[in-house]
Amino acid sequence: MKKKQISRRQFLKRASGITAGAISFPYFVPSSALGQAGRPAASDRIVMGCIGVGSQGTGDMRGFLGKKEAQVVAVCDVDKKHRDQAKKIVDEKYGNSDCKTYIDFLELIERKDIDALLLALPDQWHSIPAIMGARSGKDIYGEKPLARTIREGRAICDAVHRYGRIWQTGSWQRSVGHFRRACELVRNGRIGKVNKVEVGLPTGGGTDNKPVVPVPEGLDWDFWLGPAPWVPYRGICHWNWRWMMDYSGGQLTDWAGHHVDIAHWGLGLDRTGPVEIEGKGVYPKDGIYDAPTEYKFTCKYADGLTMIVANDRQQPKGMGAMWYGEKGWIHVNRGGLNAEPKSVLDEVIGPDEIKLYNSRDHTQNFLDCVKSRKETITPVEIAHRSISVGLLGEIAMLTEEKLKWDPDKEVFLNSDKANRFLSRPMRAPWHI
Repeated sequence: MKKKQISRRQFLKRASGITAGAISFPYFVPSSALGQAGRPAASDRIVMGCIGVGSQGTGDMRGFLGKKEAQVVAVCDVDKKHRDQAKKIVDEKYGNSDCKTYIDFLELIERKDIDALLLALPDQWHSIPAIMGARSGKDIYGEKPLARTIREGRAICDAVHRYGRIWQTGSWQRSVGHFRRACELVRNGRIGKVNKVEVGLPTGGGTDNKPVVPVPEGLDWDFWLGPAPWVPYRGICHWNWRWMMDYSGGQLTDWAGHHVDIAHWGLGLDRTGPVEIEGKGVYPKDGIYDAPTEYKFTCKYADGLTMIVANDRQQPKGMGAMWYGEKGWIHVNRGGLNAEPKSVLDEVIGPDEIKLYNSRDHTQNFLDCVKSRKETITPVEIAHRSISVGLLGEIAMLTEEKLKWDPDKEVFLNSDKANRFLSRPMRAPWHI
């Protein structure tokens, strides 16, 4: 264990030195097999490394393997089973055994021949690899939520902007037609001025108690914990970590990056945030899980609009985003689009009206933007604002205070207690 900790400190020291050599402007080598500006390249493919190849990471990786522009050359995971399975998938795709495997993401990030990263890790690990990847000149497809805390999210935004990186968040609903259609109808006033929005997210979480058990062979548990506090292994990998607040905020933070994101998009508020938040949550009384199983909070925006975010059992329409306007309502979820009056659904968006970003393939949109250097459909700032709503609600429920928020300075105006929740301590040697 000591040897590994020393190795990681050495990596951190080297990684911090990446900044001096990192570029600070957008670049793309059309034939990017070597991934460095000014050098000849052997192909037109975007060379990728995948960090975190569990269930979601493997699914995302398969998406990139299906694109002719992408070439996956490396996979990284702290669990040997995940690494070996991902390598097998990649090697079978290309008919060789060239895919390299890593336990430590820092080794993968340091490779000069990799252009872009896929990040699909537990939430406590979202910020550090993202910031280091941006510093090293990599473009990034990162799973939602953007970060575990608001301060970490802002640090990711700053790094992506500073080093001129392309960022796509896995909030793929923006690349689905009926979600964009709903937002265009709202944005173009088909239900009049919107005064209230309801966002429904899943109910539930973990309620079991888990005994301490031996760490499975092939899993680096200390590295899995990373910046989170050290605790003995209780078998929470690789799904039930979502119900523990050291790693995630439960269904609230797992889904806010989807339906809050769509609610914001339909309002044109996806680069700002609320000014007032209050709410209450229901937390497990026993066991190791502590993320809320039920939750409800109200956000007020500067223009007077109210957004109510709650688990689906507390929302009239259940899951999804529901906008209430002066002339009717529009509701959208993964099952489809509905409205009152129904005639709204037949409305045509005219040539001079608001047309929202049109992406029909989330993965392809990222690859296209890596080549064009244009902003993706779910760029880093929008991802940060979407999950910030969930994190603000989490803080309001934990403090049980009515909080006033400055969305520009990203600070609470009336609670030192709440401001302390904007970040979380990181276990050495990890830091941002």
